[in-house]
Amino acid sequence: MRGVHKAFGATRALVGADLDLARGEVLALIGENGAGKSTLMKVLAGALLPDGGSMTLEGRPYRPAGPLEARRAGVAMIYQELNIAPHLTVAENILLGTEPHTAGWLHRRAPRERVVAALAHLKRPDIHPDAPAGSLPPAARQLVEIARALVQDARVIVMDEPTSSLGAADIEHLFTVIEGLCAAGIGVVYISHFLEEVLRVADRYAVLRDGALVETGAVAGVTVDHLVTTMMGRRLDEMFPRVPRERGDPLLELDGLGGEPLPSGVDLTVHRGEIVGIAGLVGSGRTELLRTIFGLDPVRSGRVRVGGCAILRPTPRELLRRGVGLASEDRKEEGLALSRSIAENTTLSRLDGLTSRGLIHRGAERTAVRRWVERLAVRCEGPDQPVESLSGGNQQKVALARLLHHDVDLLLLDEPTRGIDVGSKAEIYRLIGALAAGEGEQPPKGVVVVSSSNPELLGVCDRIGVMHRGLLGPLRPAEEWSEHALTVAAVGGKE
Repeated sequence: MRGVHKAFGATRALVGADLDLARGEVLALIGENGAGKSTLMKVLAGALLPDGGSMTLEGRPYRPAGPLEARRAGVAMIYQELNIAPHLTVAENILLGTEPHTAGWLHRRAPRERVVAALAHLKRPDIHPDAPAGSLPPAARQLVEIARALVQDARVIVMDEPTSSLGAADIEHLFTVIEGLCAAGIGVVYISHFLEEVLRVADRYAVLRDGALVETGAVAGVTVDHLVTTMMGRRLDEMFPRVPRERGDPLLELDGLGGEPLPSGVDLTVHRGEIVGIAGLVGSGRTELLRTIFGLDPVRSGRVRVGGCAILRPTPRELLRRGVGLASEDRKEEGLALSRSIAENTTLSRLDGLTSRGLIHRGAERTAVRRWVERLAVRCEGPDQPVESLSGGNQQKVALARLLHHDVDLLLLDEPTRGIDVGSKAEIYRLIGALAAGEGEQPPKGVVVVSSSNPELLGVCDRIGVMHRGLLGPLRPAEEWSEHALTVAAVGGKE
């Protein structure tokens, strides 16, 4: 890829970006949110047409008119939000769009053999071709997408944040799969904000900043600090800034809280002025715990108290009214209205002072939202920009802005930095600490953080508990934990 340009209105997403990929190589494409990584890969995969520049594939000019043409040329992209049709079978998903047919009739036997061979190549023959794709766990769905690329003889596979929803065992298996792909001569572009993964899985790295390639080189010998500095264009002084704070009165009290089917009898107290971390494996019940507290999932047993008052039947409306807000781990499906503007998403749950006789004053709304855009450093054209046009990190900031605009006292944050670059992570960590400490005339808030990143929990939280099979272990001060101890407790359920 040479001198690729792409603009969206006045926003210049790519300004002459270059990229090279060799056969059988893993190239890590890294950069801050909004640096242009996804835009560059969408141009490669035919999802976007470039405004300028050139591309060659195996020495021949390459300019796909759409994703199907790109796939036929041998380029496949696996997005962070997987493109799976849940109501179709595994085989139907793998063959989707390329089903061999005659006069409208599908040929089923030969394609099925190709599906079985692709799954066997990925060392997952246990994934049955006739199983509904919607019944598979995230790791298996991802392998279905990789199998689709193999069946279509892809020579280049782009993986966008492939481990963001995977547990440790699934990540290890994915790395093994990638090694197999490279051994077969397939080139892999690996986009990730987990720089430790980059150092392990990639052969080379390429850093994008402000829509252009600023550095490329071999991974061997490079450090995480160097990559971070190159991505940001400056040194990151402190990843986990600590803000002095004091623990106050209880905001949330759980007594034997049980859901359907998880969590199982959870006891938990969260105080004003503290950050509580919940560790554990994917599927251990961490997300279900937050959803049950917030009333999205039914309470099967136990009791929820907020500010000393019992909530008999928790609902999101009631919890928001009592000052509890949830930021979902799945911001695109549950956390945001993507087609609506930043302003509408930010003020969605609270329109106090912004309406008159049932009408919203857009000027007042924009003024209120600009405050949060500036405070959270959301990179955007303005409050009227659609959320779907923002990068993942800036979308997450909008989801947090809604909780701040609503002025909740207790924030339930499920994977708050998933898919976010290191610079934005540091900004969010600083914000979480400031909210717990209290800023200006604002009283300290309570924060619950669910995260799959043990360093994140150890760096941000005051107390940490580990969930295992729906049970929450005792909360201990963060300084009494280590990454190893958290992993042991998450895997075995014992400290």
